Amino acid sequence: MIFKNKVTLGCKDEMEQYLNAVDHRTSGLSFSSLYMWREINEFSWEVINGYMCVEGISHLELEEGVTVHFMNMPLSPTGEYDSFQLRECVLECKKRFEDAGQLFTMRLIPYHLTDTLYAAFPDELVYISDRANYDYMYHRTDLVELKGRAYHQKKNHLNYFLKNYIYEYRKLTSDDAQEALEFLDSWEEGKADLPADERHMLELEQKAMGDVLGNLETVGYFAGAIYIDGEMKAMSIGGQLNRKTVTCHVEKADASIRGLYPAITKEFCAHLPEYIRYINREEDMDLPNLRKAKMAYKPCRMIEKYIVNFKSDRKAAPIAPVAWEAVGGK
Repeated sequence: MIFKNKVTLGCKDEMEQYLNAVDHRTSGLSFSSLYMWREINEFSWEVINGYMCVEGISHLELEEGVTVHFMNMPLSPTGEYDSFQLRECVLECKKRFEDAGQLFTMRLIPYHLTDTLYAAFPDELVYISDRANYDYMYHRTDLVELKGRAYHQKKNHLNYFLKNYIYEYRKLTSDDAQEALEFLDSWEEGKADLPADERHMLELEQKAMGDVLGNLETVGYFAGAIYIDGEMKAMSIGGQLNRKTVTCHVEKADASIRGLYPAITKEFCAHLPEYIRYINREEDMDLPNLRKAKMAYKPCRMIEKYIVNFKSDRKAAPIAPVAWEAVGGK
């Protein structure tokens, strides 16, 4: 670990002081996400010069045999940033990375916060669009109602399901953990023919689920499942991102049942608290099938994210073949 603290249930309140103060809008910077992926991404965190800094490893380069440690946007406890204070924080983190033998890189930086970094480091950083990690945002009502021509195909599949199946949607609790894990095991068995990169991501996700399902209430996850003839056939798990947004972390359904995927999407969104207006369905990790599926639901916007490096490190940075041109006029 580059920073001194692991992500645990005991640090939830302290971390959320920072996670909830900054309008970052990105799926990875919520406690529900950091807790779910804490072991897989080897997250560590620390408050440095007044800002909370989180680092972890990227899985996008692992198949090339490269382990890339990265840091998220430092988070302020008030939502406000002082350029000098932020500069000192980032430089200290850079030193920590280099002392650990790692090249310093920041990732998942939302576009609307790149100006904050630029103010602290004018003309010293390069900003690289990270399309694989853009978040997909949707209006909650769109996913529930599927109105209009854009959703015609989805609505047809959903109507087929509603006409041909009698089902029950239930809120999941930690008491349902074993049943949910058995469903996930059976779901994964049917994915043996997936491309290697997608299969790898599924295996990582599966490793995270046991502890998540056992701590649904403690962490504050939203979770629900569709049952047909008393048997779980679909499930969805999400977490609060900000006051009006929930991130959908996991969505699984028996693909042999036509219309079940739009059904679990609809039911999960319909059963969220009324004040939730937006659904963040995370990134596509540059997986073609996943990108196609997320685009089919017609996102209302994309949350653009950037890789940010020091220009002085450009020759050593293991991010080929991404171009090094500055993005967005930075």
